This record gives sequence, structure tokens and C-alpha cells, in this order.
Amino acid sequence: MANNDYEARHLETLDRDLGRYSNLERATAYVSRPLIGPSVSLVFIVLASLMALIFFGESTNSFIVVIAAGFGAYMALNIGANDVANNMGPAVGANALTMGGAIAIAAIFETAGALLAGGDVVSTIAKGIIAPENMVSANIFIWAMLSALLAAALWVNLATWVGAPVSTTHSVVGGVMGAGIAAAGFAAVNWPTMSAIAASWVISPVLGGVIAAGFLWFIKARIVYQDDKIAAARKWVPVLVGIMAGAFAAYLALKGLKKIIKIDMQTALLIGAAAGAMIWVAMIPVIRKQSEGLENRNKSLKVLFGIPLVVSAALLSFAHGANDVANAVGPLAAIVQASQSGNFTDAVSIPLWVMVIGALGISFGLFLFGPKLIRMVGSQITKLNPMRAYCVALSAAITVIVAS
Repeated sequence: MANNDYEARHLETLDRDLGRYSNLERATAYVSRPLIGPSVSLVFIVLASLMALIFFGESTNSFIVVIAAGFGAYMALNIGANDVANNMGPAVGANALTMGGAIAIAAIFETAGALLAGGDVVSTIAKGIIAPENMVSANIFIWAMLSALLAAALWVNLATWVGAPVSTTHSVVGGVMGAGIAAAGFAAVNWPTMSAIAASWVISPVLGGVIAAGFLWFIKARIVYQDDKIAAARKWVPVLVGIMAGAFAAYLALKGLKKIIKIDMQTALLIGAAAGAMIWVAMIPVIRKQSEGLENRNKSLKVLFGIPLVVSAALLSFAHGANDVANAVGPLAAIVQASQSGNFTDAVSIPLWVMVIGALGISFGLFLFGPKLIRMVGSQITKLNPMRAYCVALSAAITVIVAS
């Protein structure tokens, strides 16, 4: 009997100890989870700095380039955490993509866009906003770019922390302009280019809104308000996907292939038209099969717009990578060139390792910190069904492509 009581008390004590251990494990996991993102980010920044040291080599300016690479990596992480929410928020908010699927697609297409088509915007950020010839020396130019990069990164980091989807482009352009004014006065600013950039900030929302409204009107007139909605969707959804594919193919031909072969606008448009026609034909049986058994009501149309929405979100991610990687590596590319040759007035050349830092940084930032803002953009700012989300994503993609 005594042995049974002893065993019972022993088991009760063991249960309490195991319960405490389980609670301790949960508490440890809860405390350590917020530290994973910053820890991985810090490792990436250190690796980016080491990459700069390896590829740039040892010289009198190596330290500056290493620091600049770290700042560029930090900025790229912030872009991935903040800006990419605009690309995938509509698709996640409309339940066309899971959070994991959205992050995977965004990471792949952001990286591809940055590496294949990101060069032109990098040159604008590096040498187009401030006039290097008005700088007194290469050192002043380098420190101005370094200051701009750090200031923009800190601001975007703060905005991401409070959950505000601010524009990294505004942040970097303002930082570069402010640093140029502080270093060499108002004469340092390339005002014609700055005016064009500022005008684009006004024009792009209006243009995006007009394009989105136009597509939504077309979808409602040709599909939603038709008596046989499913038959109308079978006819027009493949056309809409073909338009997206054609726009992407033309853009890729102009920007992504220019390092291999020079393609003029007319040829690029022909390539886009051919690609769009092929995708249109290929999507007809896909949409027909997907529409089988669907009832003739608006809810059924949400299913048919799932694929177009995913494609438009992927296209927007590619365009965003091509456009916004410049915000991270534009100043870095200018610093590398000025540090390497002392020449800070000629057109900037962009080393591949600089672009890789920007592309990987955006992807890491997205993986580590993106879900919070993706949820906000997709569900908390406005409620989106797949048709509206498709119009939002496609109009944004076309606007960014034109701007890039």
C-alpha cells in the first residue's frame, strides 16, 4: 500500500515537472521567435559586406565599400519587408493564394526582375538625381550616397515596424536629393530629372487608377453583366491572360534581353503580340475545363479569375524587382564606381555582385518580415474579390513597367 502511495506521489511530481518543462519550452519559443528575423537579417548583412570585400578587393576605399554593401543589404531587406506587400496583398486578400505560395512566387519573380531588368533604374538613382559634376570631390559624393542609403533604410525600417506600407522609392530619392543638397547645395540636384520623377509620383497613381477602372469596367460589361456569365468568362478570361502575357513579353524583350541582343520597340511589340496570342490560345481549354459544372452566378467567376490574379501578381513582382532594386543598390553602385576608379561623373557601371545583394536582400526581407504587411494590404485596407484584385495587380504592373 505504501509503495502504491509513493508511486502515485512520484508520478504526480513527474507530471508537474513535465508540465513546467513544457511551459518553459513554449515560453522559450515565444521569446525567441521575434529574434529569428533580426538574427538572419544581421547574418545576411554581414555576408553582403564580406561579398563586397571579396569582389571589390583590398584598397584604400575597401572599408567604405564594405560599409556601403552592408547598408545596401539593409535597405534591400527593408524593401522586401515593406514594398512587396503591394504585389501579393491583393492575391492573398482575395484568397487566390496562400501566404506561403504568395511569398514563394514573389521571391522568385522579384529576384528575376532585379537581375534581368533592373539596370536602367539603378543608373537613374545612382547618377540621375544629383549632378556628380557639381560635387567637389569623389569623397564627398561617396559620403553623400552613403548617408542617403542609411537614412532611407532607417526610415523604411521604422515604417515597416509600425505597419505602414510607405514608398521606398520616395525614401531613397528624397534621401539622395537631401544628401546632395547638404553636400554641395541646391545646384547639386539634377532638377529636370527630379521634376520628372516627382511628376511620375503624381501621374502613376492616376494612371494606375485609370487602367484598373478600365479593366474593371470591361470585366463587368463583358462578363459580370452578361446573361450567361460562364460563357462570357470562357471567351474573355483567356484574352485577359493573353494581354498580361503580351505586356510581360514585350517588356522582357526590351529590358531583360538587352544585355544579349538589342531589340527595338517595334520588334518588342511584335514579340509581345505573338506571346500574347499563344497564351490566349493555350488558356482557352484551361478555362473551359475549370468552368465545367459552375453555376451561372458571380460567385463562380471568382474561381475563373484565380489564375489571372496569380499571373498578374507574379508579373507585378517581376516589374517591382526591376524597378525597386535600384532603391537598394543604386547608391551602392555609385559608391563602388567612385571608390574603384575615382570617376564619379561618368555613367555608372553595375557589377553583378551588387545586383545579387539587392535581389537576395529583397527576397530575404519578404520571407522574414513580409507577411504582416501582406495581410494588411490584402484584407485590412480594402476588401478585394478576385476580379477587383486582378484589376489592381494588372494596372499596377503595367504602370510600373511603363515607369521602368
